[in-house]
Parts: sequence; structure tokens; C-alpha cells
Amino acid sequence: MSSPIHLQIKSMYKHFSPKEQAIADYILENPNKVSHSSISDLSAELGIADSTFFQFTKTLGFNGFKDFKMALLKQENDLTAVTIHENVQKDDSELTMAQKVFDSNMTTLTDTKKLLKEEDLKKAVKMISESRRLYFFGVGGSEIVATDAYHKFLRSPISVGHSTDYHIQLMEASLLTDEDCALFISHSGKSKETIHMAEAVKKAGTKVIIITSQANSPLAKLGDVVFISISEEIEFRSEALASRIAQLSIIDSLYVILMFYNSKNAQETISKVRKVILSLKE
Repeated sequence: MSSPIHLQIKSMYKHFSPKEQAIADYILENPNKVSHSSISDLSAELGIADSTFFQFTKTLGFNGFKDFKMALLKQENDLTAVTIHENVQKDDSELTMAQKVFDSNMTTLTDTKKLLKEEDLKKAVKMISESRRLYFFGVGGSEIVATDAYHKFLRSPISVGHSTDYHIQLMEASLLTDEDCALFISHSGKSKETIHMAEAVKKAGTKVIIITSQANSPLAKLGDVVFISISEEIEFRSEALASRIAQLSIIDSLYVILMFYNSKNAQETISKVRKVILSLKE
């Protein structure tokens, strides 16, 4: 298997059965324990038959549990080496610190790119194109990403909306219909405010796109299309902060694809925006 196991699991997560998702959750949350335990011990802890766990490893593309466990141990050792290399040290020079931050960002983008699927990109852009309106939702740090997305998509021929105020976002969520599309951004996928808004628009039949780092989060389970951003935590920079560059890149991708889908109208919209902006300089 060429992709890291955690990336493989996250990319396949939404297609798993509830029982498979329970196994996936356990592996994602306890990778070290899984790599050093027997299939019988793991199955007993999960309350499933050994054959169920064995079949799950086959679903991931392995020959069986032994093959899966060996790959997990190998990747565990490889990951340790990478983490030691990328972790910023107190004695590092300023240039070395900066280079390690760049290395971490490049890893974030590379890992996130591996999870992109053409069918998801096509479906998301089709949902946006056919919607009456696209609204961006995000609270806390995710609000910054939502604002950037709003600013970008204002140049598109699609009617878009966003507010920096949570209560206005909540009111907007209550007004969306099955003719609209909502895009939610949340690193953890566990924000109560974001989940509350997503549940409201889902109930109204609104099409939902989710961008999160947690494939097994409550928010991810509400999405018609889910994009997973991968990030690594380094000293003084949390995983949530590191994930923003991946989230922004996913949004950039959706924007570019949408503009090519609607190239004629897109050119007209961009010309109108540029004309107004240039008039200020006259």
C-alpha cells in the first residue's frame, strides 16, 4: 500500500458500514496499540469477531491482519523519523525553523492532495453550480477560511453569502432551502455551533459540503460531499492552525474548477469586479 494507512482509512471512511467505521475509529485513535496487539485482543475489545477485523484489513487492500500490522509498524517507524526531522528545536537557526515550517506545510498539502477524489470534486462543483445560492459557514479559526472563500467566490457567477458574526450565520442557516448549497469548515468537526447550523440546513434539504480534518467527526457525517484536510502539529503551532493551508487549497480547487465550468459567465463577473475596483483608482 503506497498511501499511509491513516490516509487510506480517512479516504474510504464515508463508504464504510457502521461496524467498519467503529474499527476505523479505533485504529485512528489507537494506532500504536493496534500495531502491538493481537487480532484476538483487538476484536475482544471492540466486541466483534476476529473474522470481522480480518475482513476490514482486506477491505483496506491488505492480504490479512498480519500484512496490515506489519505495514502499520513500518509506517509507525517512518513517521517517528519524519517527526524528529520536522520538529523545530530550540537550537535551530531562524532559517532552519522557517524551512521546517515550510516542510510541514508541504507535507500537509501533499497528504491532503492524496485524499482528493475526482468524483467528490465533480459532485461538489455540480452542487454549487446548480444552487440558487452558496453560503459559507465557519466559527473561530475556521471563520477566517470561510471569509477567504467568500471573498474568492464573489468573483464567480454564483450568488454567495457569509457573515463573520455567528448569530447572523445561524439566522442565514435557518433561511436556506433545498435550492441552496452550504459549505462548512471546521478542523475538528466537533464544534457545537457549526454542527447545530449544519443540522438545520440539512433538515431543510440544503446540499452540504464539509471541509474538516476528522473523517469520523459528527460534522463529516452530515455532508453530501466531504473533503479531508491533513495537517501535522509542530512546536508553537497547533494542528488546527496547520490545517488552514490545506483547507484554503481545497477551496481554491473548487473555485478554479467552478470558473472553468462556467467560463463565459465567469469572465463577465470578473470583468465587472475589476471595472469597479479600477474606477476607484481613476
